[in-house]
Amino acid sequence: MEWEPDVSAGEWLRERIDQPWRGTMHDLVPRGFAAYARIFHPATRDRPVGTAWPTAAYSDHRAWERFHDAHPDLQTVTERVSWATTAAALGTVFHPEAQWSALTRVDARADRVDDPRDADGWRYADPEMGGMPADLVSALAEVLAAATTTPTEGGVALWEGRAALVGHLGHGPSRVFFQMGDGADPDLARHNAMLGTAARDVLNRVFRKPTWQEGILSRDISEGPRLALPERNHVLFRGGVAELVDPAWELRMPWRDRPSEAQGFPPSAQSPSLVWPADRAWVWVSEVDWDSTVVGGSAELIRAVCADPRLEALPLGPDADLSWDGDGVNR
Repeated sequence: MEWEPDVSAGEWLRERIDQPWRGTMHDLVPRGFAAYARIFHPATRDRPVGTAWPTAAYSDHRAWERFHDAHPDLQTVTERVSWATTAAALGTVFHPEAQWSALTRVDARADRVDDPRDADGWRYADPEMGGMPADLVSALAEVLAAATTTPTEGGVALWEGRAALVGHLGHGPSRVFFQMGDGADPDLARHNAMLGTAARDVLNRVFRKPTWQEGILSRDISEGPRLALPERNHVLFRGGVAELVDPAWELRMPWRDRPSEAQGFPPSAQSPSLVWPADRAWVWVSEVDWDSTVVGGSAELIRAVCADPRLEALPLGPDADLSWDGDGVNR
């Protein structure tokens, strides 16, 4: 996988995306494919062992403090959970245009005071936005690699705004790493206090000149051309979907998050935002504001995606509404 400064390779996407936006998936997903599938990013759920979560809202700090004080050795069970299982547990309907907030009966317009719970005591956390877990990236890539004549050639793009991907000229870094350890350690406390204030030094900033703040990608790539689609700019790489099939694909990507690794985090790389083969047999779109991924391709490919037991996927009709209030079934 190599950086591609010639972003013209992705211009065909712009020609098939609605502009201006019309409020359908084609604001972001190219038109012109025979069929589409929606892959639902998995959620997680947890519950404590031998007890139940407090019924108090998260804002009731005293109730939660009492709970943890009463269970100093609290153990929890955490597992990945599908949207279909979640809907069955909460008495809602799983369907192609389902939205997580409607499926879990959470008001997406209000501040979250609690997480959804079911009758068995499971507490549900939201699916990942903008990308899939690494193992599902690999699973989807395997299905798609079999549906193109050019599995080793194509484009892979990442939205420029995610998680310190690119560097910038500024007064503070894109992110800081707080150090974990003994809270009584005065040096550690001083270090974390510094990190919490250094990026917003109001009094001294007027005298400072912007300096280059490193991102995950090099400065050449960070300042290079972007694949500019409506409302979204992407960093483009040249490579094939075959490179994502290996379960260890994260280790070989040029956007591997080495700054995080230097701080003790496990190896990782962001899930791609856009993938397509050179023969344009299909397209893969993981929009940053969606908790699902859409694939457009042949009817045969969409059947294969939906039949793969590793993926939770349903066929999606054209002009589907995937906005936060687009779930007309679970209103």
